[in-house]
Amino acid sequence: MTTIINTNKQFFWSTIQKNLVFLLLLLMFASCARKQALKAETFKTQSGWGYTIAYKNKILIKQSIIPVINDNKSFSTEDDALKVADLVVNKLNQNISPTVTKKDLILLKIKF
Repeated sequence: MTTIINTNKQFFWSTIQKNLVFLLLLLMFASCARKQALKAETFKTQSGWGYTIAYKNKILIKQSIIPVINDNKSFSTEDDALKVADLVVNKLNQNISPTVTKKDLILLKIKF
């Protein structure tokens, strides 16, 4: 007695499985590639520096003064404004509140 194995059926299913895996990876890559990042930029104020956070060219946050402190002071350097802006972007990317605390300012060594 001879046994006949249907190799066409096995080939067909293995080809479909490979194509489905490839398609799934392609879709995952495309969904990640389309995600636009938040963009932090600094701007000059009358007394120092501020920052904006934008998404798809729309400003979400415009901060011209140092948050959390009692005075209405701008950041003394562009670097200070950018450090806080980057912190806010990181918080937003982690889906947590973008609130800046005095502790955050101290840890970032922001002069206020």
